[in-house]
Amino acid sequence: MVKAAFAKTSPIAFMRGLTFPGGQQPVIRGQGVYLRYPRIADFPVWAKLRAESRDFLTPWEPVWADDELTRGAFRRRIKRYQKETRLDSAYVFFVLRESDDVLVGGCTLSNVRRGVTQCCTLGYWVGSKFANQGYMTKAVKVLVPFIFRTLGLHRIEAACLTGNQASQKLLARSGFRQEGLARRYLLINGEWADHLLFALLKEEAQLG
Repeated sequence: MVKAAFAKTSPIAFMRGLTFPGGQQPVIRGQGVYLRYPRIADFPVWAKLRAESRDFLTPWEPVWADDELTRGAFRRRIKRYQKETRLDSAYVFFVLRESDDVLVGGCTLSNVRRGVTQCCTLGYWVGSKFANQGYMTKAVKVLVPFIFRTLGLHRIEAACLTGNQASQKLLARSGFRQEGLARRYLLINGEWADHLLFALLKEEAQLG
């Protein structure tokens, strides 16, 4: 069963990205993994995992900044995440293994659009030593009900490189449908790259 633990506040307050009383934040629990907001204290384990996974991640991500893995850059990253959450424009989660609280990767809900759209864009990454073990599939599975029920959105979009078979399979397993091809869609690893476009609608999702 998918469970989300919250501090004593209303769902509407969270949807607006407000900080919970006492600094508490939501924890989204799934099968073998849980998701929570990144914290400054996560820097050492995050930097270590990203550094170890650099060659694995580079083909699928934008070019890393020169100071990508520094504490100062991480602190700025956290401040940006907090601002985006307050503005209800993006939500960033770290994915941790339930058995030992080890960081395995992350999920991002970006470009949140309200009004008549009610949509967001899903992104994710996983450390190289945790790849192909089902962690990200479990993370996306537990995040989908949160997006549709707690955030009240109607549609989740995702895009992946045409050569990223693992990501395509993950999205298919999670119920996403391929909708088309976007030419030279994102600047990945220094090159404008074609992406396959996927989407999942609330009425199509298995919400449990």
